[in-house]
Amino acid sequence: MELFWKASAAVLLTVVLVLALQKREISLLLVLAVCCMTAAAAMSYLEPVVDLLRELEDMMQMDQGMLSTLMKAAGIGLVAEIGSLICSDGGSGSLGKTLQLLGAAGILFLSVPLFQSLLNLIREILGQV
Repeated sequence: MELFWKASAAVLLTVVLVLALQKREISLLLVLAVCCMTAAAAMSYLEPVVDLLRELEDMMQMDQGMLSTLMKAAGIGLVAEIGSLICSDGGSGSLGKTLQLLGAAGILFLSVPLFQSLLNLIREILGQV
């Protein structure tokens, strides 16, 4: 949890510095740097979650692609959200909303094989009843 507190302090300090700085370009670069640092800290917290999901995948004998697809979808969602917030901070709210739309479309695109598997399972169940 020490990493969480350090990253939180860095984020709050960055907010104060951005408010104090008059140059918008420097502020944006500072925000981007701290966002990258915070994302790296978040990744260290996600490693045990990924390990648990892999263990569950082995227990349930799931298709290897399903977990990979779920992790990619989560990654797309996080990147789209963070990118959207950065765009909004940079004064381009419409670009941020467009990035969120792109992220949602990407997640839906990745989900097509999962929906097809679900549809096949439903067909099997209905065919057996």
